[in-house]
Amino acid sequence: MVSPRQTLSRRQAMTGTLLLSLPLLASAPARAADWPERPIRMIIPFAAGAGADTVGRTFGEELAKALGQPVVIDNKGGAGGLLGTAEGARAPADGYTLLLTSQGATVFNMGLYKSPGYDPLKDLIPIATTGILTNVMVVSTANPANTVADVIAQARAKPGELTYGSSGVGSSLHMSGVILEQRTGVKLQHVPYRGAPAAVLAVINGEVTMGFFNAPTVVGQIKAGKLKALAVTTKDRSVIMPEVLTMMEAGVPDFVVATWLGFAVPNGTPAPIVARLNAEIGRIAQMPQVKEKLLVQGFEVLPPDTPAAARKLIADDQALWLPIIKQSGATAE
Repeated sequence: MVSPRQTLSRRQAMTGTLLLSLPLLASAPARAADWPERPIRMIIPFAAGAGADTVGRTFGEELAKALGQPVVIDNKGGAGGLLGTAEGARAPADGYTLLLTSQGATVFNMGLYKSPGYDPLKDLIPIATTGILTNVMVVSTANPANTVADVIAQARAKPGELTYGSSGVGSSLHMSGVILEQRTGVKLQHVPYRGAPAAVLAVINGEVTMGFFNAPTVVGQIKAGKLKALAVTTKDRSVIMPEVLTMMEAGVPDFVVATWLGFAVPNGTPAPIVARLNAEIGRIAQMPQVKEKLLVQGFEVLPPDTPAAARKLIADDQALWLPIIKQSGATAE
C-alpha cells in the first residue's frame, strides 16, 4: 500500500518535473517563431546536373529569398536517392535540413532494399509534392534503332544482353526499364551508374544501348544530335518535345511512369516550421517565372497540396509499385 507521505512525495516530484519542463515548452514556439536564424541545408539525393537537381535548385533560390536565409545545396547522389534520403532522415529535426524527395527514394527503394535505412512514412514529414518529370527513352545517334519497336526487336534478338543505364538501382529510370520488361516480355540488363549524367554519357559513347532519363537531363543532348528520343513515359506527350510519341503510342500497352518530386523534413520538425515551408513551397510553385522555367525543362508543376496529401501519395504509390517490384524480382542487394 502506498502511504500518504509517498503519495505527496510523488506529487512533489511530478510538480518539480513539470516546473522544470515549462521553460522548455515555452521556448519551443519561440524558437519556431524565430526560424530561420541561419542557412538551411537542402539535401538533393541525386548528382548535380540531373533533372531533380534542376528542380531542387530552382526552389532553393526562391526559398532563400522568401526566408531571408541562404539555402545551401548539398548533392548526395547514389543508390537511386537512397544515400541522400537516409542522411536527410537522420538529420536533426530543427528545421535546418530540407530534403528533396522522389518517387524512387520513397517508394521504389522500399521494395528493392531489405533494409534501406529509413522509412519515409515514419522518419520523414512530407512537406509537399511539387510536380512531375517525364522520362525519355533514348539511344545514341549511332544506334540504328529509330523506334521503340526497333529497340524491342534488338532485345529479343539477344535476350538478356541489351543494356540500359540509369542513375542507380531504385530510380524511376531503373523502374522504367523494369516496366518495359514486364509489358513486352523482353529481358534487359540494367547497368546502374552513380548519377544520371554518367549514365547519359554511357549511352552517348555506346557503353550501354539505351536509357530512360528525366527530360531536363537529356534535352540538351537530344537537341545537339547526340541522342535520339524514341518515346516519353508519361500519359501525355511532353510540352518540350511534342513530336515524340508516348510509350503507349509507340506500342507498349499500359506504360506510364510519371516521376514526382517533392520536399520533406526529418520527423519531429516543429509543426509551425512545417506549415511555413508548405506555404512557401506552394507559393513558389505557382510563380509564373518558376513554372515557365521548369516547364521548359520538362517539369510540370502541380497545384499546391498539403503535408497530408503528400504523405498519402507516398503511401498510395507504395501500394501500387511494391507488388510490381516484387513480381519483377528486381533487387538492389
